Order: sequence, then C-alpha cells, then structure tokens
Amino acid sequence: MMDEADLRLKVVEVLAEEFELDPAEMGPEATLYEDLGLDSLDAVDMVVVLEKTFGLKLTDEEALRSIRTMEDLFQFLLALQVKQ
Repeated sequence: MMDEADLRLKVVEVLAEEFELDPAEMGPEATLYEDLGLDSLDAVDMVVVLEKTFGLKLTDEEALRSIRTMEDLFQFLLALQVKQ
C-alpha cells in the first residue's frame, strides 16, 4: 500500500502525463474542470488511467461525480486504498 505522499505524487504524475498538464498547477485546491480544463470525456479517461495505475476498480459513480478538486481525488483514492 502506498503512503499518502507517494499516492499524491503518482496521481499528479499520471494525470499530468495523460492530459499534458503542468504538475505545478495541480495542487490540492485545483479544480479538475475549471482550473485544469478537464471535461466529462476526460473524466472517463481519468478513471481508466487511475484504475490501471493503482489496480483499483472505481465503481462508486456517485462518489466519482462528487470529485471537484485534486484534494477530493486524493481523498477518494486514499479511502479506496484503505478498503483494499
């Protein structure tokens, strides 16, 4: 199991690569849609990339839809990891 700091770094790394984002702009308070410019199709791609990266199944659609910021995403993945 990854510790929180490693998980945060890995999320930023894979999303920056997948969506050609600047990691410096991907702080905890950054919003996925407004600040980072992702759209609903990107959200689907993000789920696929994160599933592959972490070996998790992201099936809680309601929780996924509630993710607005990078911090929301970090907390969601940390909680899932704990359940594993």
